[in-house]
Amino acid sequence: MRFDPNMLRVYLVGGTQDVGNDPDRFLHDVEVALAAGVTAFQYREKDGSQLDHAATVKMATRLRDLTRHYRVPYFIDDDEELALQVGADGVHVGQKDQRIETVIRRAAGQLMIGYSCNTAAEIAKANRLAAVDYVGAGPVFPTTSKADADPALGLGELARLNIASQHPLVAIGGISQANLAATLKTGVAGVAVISMILGSHDIAGTVTGMRSAYHAKCELLGHQ
Repeated sequence: MRFDPNMLRVYLVGGTQDVGNDPDRFLHDVEVALAAGVTAFQYREKDGSQLDHAATVKMATRLRDLTRHYRVPYFIDDDEELALQVGADGVHVGQKDQRIETVIRRAAGQLMIGYSCNTAAEIAKANRLAAVDYVGAGPVFPTTSKADADPALGLGELARLNIASQHPLVAIGGISQANLAATLKTGVAGVAVISMILGSHDIAGTVTGMRSAYHAKCELLGHQ
């Protein structure tokens, strides 16, 4: 699968730890989100997960089957070996995870590559890496979904990082219905969320609303 910036519009991130360590609920909720129209999915099994390696591989394989069925790009967080093993479409690498150069050496040309960049210096480094397809920046707002999250960037800094980046940028961290429109106005290619979708009482409705917010932004820019 070839990278397309439109993949980043409504980007779901999550693992079983985000739904009370309930694998069946996680698969169900992800499928509801896929059916509703998320544009990319990243499997991120961290921060309190109770799955062992074998269970993680099994889950990653089942998620691959779901994403293929709904034709949604499938990324795996910080594990290019697992991504290659199960036939995922991409891998996402954080600053605190594996060194990006190692992932590029192992996976460039086989996987799409996302890279977390939360400072101007990190964006500048990413700009020199042609194998990187997109960058993720955050947390934009305070978040409880990631135990190791950095201090919130705020919308002003997000906008500056987006302008500086030569790669499409997806915003992540603390994004909600209340701040979604303002986040999109910074010009980012899309938003990545965990709890906004997986913690929703109406997952399909939330995804539909996110898609509508992105289209509203595009229509607004088209009339300017």
